[in-house]
Amino acid sequence: MNILAGRFKGKKIRTIAKASYRPTTSRVRKSIFDMLGDLDGCSVLDLFAGSGILGFEAASRGAVAVTFVDDDRRNVQLIHVNSQILQNQVDMKVVRKECLHYLRVRHEYDIIFADPPYGKIDISKLVEKCLTTLLNNGRFVLETSFRESIPAGGRSKRYGDTMITIWTKTV
Repeated sequence: MNILAGRFKGKKIRTIAKASYRPTTSRVRKSIFDMLGDLDGCSVLDLFAGSGILGFEAASRGAVAVTFVDDDRRNVQLIHVNSQILQNQVDMKVVRKECLHYLRVRHEYDIIFADPPYGKIDISKLVEKCLTTLLNNGRFVLETSFRESIPAGGRSKRYGDTMITIWTKTV
């Protein structure tokens, strides 16, 4: 996979063969970032990070801080390998922890990405926790199967079997 745009455009992001995650396709990534627009100065959380592609794409497009969270040791190691493309230009943190547990501690972000395993996470609970973690006017981007029930309040778009839903936190 390659980063699609920004200062690291074209840089290759490694993945794991027979991985426990499904990388977000380039078509879906392009659509997500087209919807988000300018990311200059944003702090980003990439939950269920897998290879880290969403966080790396955000860093390439101007995010100044990215936190990657995944509970799989191999994914965390892979994110560390892939982070070399950032050349220390972005404040980066990698956390090996179950994502809902990570959200128990107070953090604040401008953008949160979550791409949980299809059908294995309580989506309503995840949405609730992520929305409380966002800064005002922050956005939460959730990638799910189109078959999953999604809480109201977000803007959704379907791409084959994938559904992208974006919520904006307003106070």
